[in-house]
Amino acid sequence: MAPPAPPPSRVFAELDLAPSPAPEGRVGPAALPGREVHVSGSAELSARPDRARVSLRLSSRKEAAEAARSSVSRRLQYIAHTARLHSIPEENMTVTEDFSRVENTYQMEAEVCIIFSDFGKMQNVCNLLIEKLGTSVTINPPRFYHTPEAIDTLRRQVCVTAVGNTRRKAQEVCQLFGQALGKPLLIKEEETKEWGGHMDSHLLLSADSQTLQERIQNATAYASCRVFAVFEIKGKENRRSKLP
Repeated sequence: MAPPAPPPSRVFAELDLAPSPAPEGRVGPAALPGREVHVSGSAELSARPDRARVSLRLSSRKEAAEAARSSVSRRLQYIAHTARLHSIPEENMTVTEDFSRVENTYQMEAEVCIIFSDFGKMQNVCNLLIEKLGTSVTINPPRFYHTPEAIDTLRRQVCVTAVGNTRRKAQEVCQLFGQALGKPLLIKEEETKEWGGHMDSHLLLSADSQTLQERIQNATAYASCRVFAVFEIKGKENRRSKLP
């Protein structure tokens, strides 16, 4: 889904082009009462997912129960060994096992879920497991997502960026009229929007045909922010007052 176009920025300023002279001996420009610049500005940022969940499925059906368990257990041990070699924390890996009897055989099934923060490492691990275990393991496409901390960071960054854009705009307006920007009198967050950051249902159905970069792009989160600010306007700098 294409991000919505941000609303046009509005700038309002009331400037007194004939300010009273600064008192003798004052070095810096003085902020004159009632002289303000009102500015609205916006920003839009994006954040790629910072986590990926990979699900691996194993199964074995044997006439003897121990043979079915042993077959899956050996593969689970190899997966755990590979995870340790790649410094994957134990808390980022969960294993679920299910043992059942099907007709005259015993069936052992297991699912391994691994959470990655390093997507390059994720690819290396998956490629190694496919190479060593072949068709005896089924690796589902990774599901990318954001941690709450990543979303909070995106929200803060887009707000700070919008405030910075607004201040620069106010500064340029003041410079246009030969004035100096004073301190902020009001900064108000008027509107925030967030979109993306998850896979739509039709994208999930076609996930097998997507490249890794396409999956990451589809899971990218976006945020926009519009702020309104009021700044003081200072008079022109008295350069002669700076002379010795």
